[in-house]
Amino acid sequence: MILVEDLVKKYGPFTAVDGVSLDVAPGEIHGFLGPNGAGKTTTIRIIAGLLKPDSGRVVIDGADLATRPETAKASLGFIPDRPFIYEKLTASEFLRFHGGLYGMDGDGIGRRAAEMLELFELTRWEGELVESFSHGMKQRLVMCAAFLHRPRAVLVDEPMVGLDPRGARLIKQVFHHMSGRGVAILMSTHTLEVAQEMCDRISIIQKGRIIARGTVEELGRLAGTADERLTPVFLKLTGGAGLQEIDEDL
Repeated sequence: MILVEDLVKKYGPFTAVDGVSLDVAPGEIHGFLGPNGAGKTTTIRIIAGLLKPDSGRVVIDGADLATRPETAKASLGFIPDRPFIYEKLTASEFLRFHGGLYGMDGDGIGRRAAEMLELFELTRWEGELVESFSHGMKQRLVMCAAFLHRPRAVLVDEPMVGLDPRGARLIKQVFHHMSGRGVAILMSTHTLEVAQEMCDRISIIQKGRIIARGTVEELGRLAGTADERLTPVFLKLTGGAGLQEIDEDL
């Protein structure tokens, strides 16, 4: 569903992404981990079509992002780490606007928006201006928008930032619900507990390169440890890089 082959992105002499390849199957939640500056967000933005790679390719649901960008992006949802929302719109108006960008018709947008607002527990605020929303509510609204057009694949950059424990539990439930319907989810996160609990497979990136990939068990074997916790496995594989940036708790 998401196929990335040999991505390279340079900024002058600095190589931010150095030959990254990964794949996410339908129904899979794939974790994308690494310390700050490892190349996670750059890779995510390339897959989302916001940055152009120097080389390599991205294929979304069979459509090459370089040669068929509209088809590829129509199958993709994106939840950035710092989302932008038109705060003078109500939640319902924002979703209708977003759905219109994907060519959804009026009746279809209304029904789907109501379904998403209910799923993310925002129905009672559908007529409220977004500017009155808490940070966590805004995050959930952005997620409503990302799933609104029934994408086959979704990119998520730090989904739990600013969410309280109840909101985080809801997001976990929704992601598992969507993956159960065949949606491929590529999720970048610093919260290792979240990655261990939610992800079917995990790719670890360091200095622009994928250094390990697999289930938590497979990563443990690569690290030469029988520990079933992701945190010590991650730290052993990365040599402790970014220790201060990794959060084990919600």
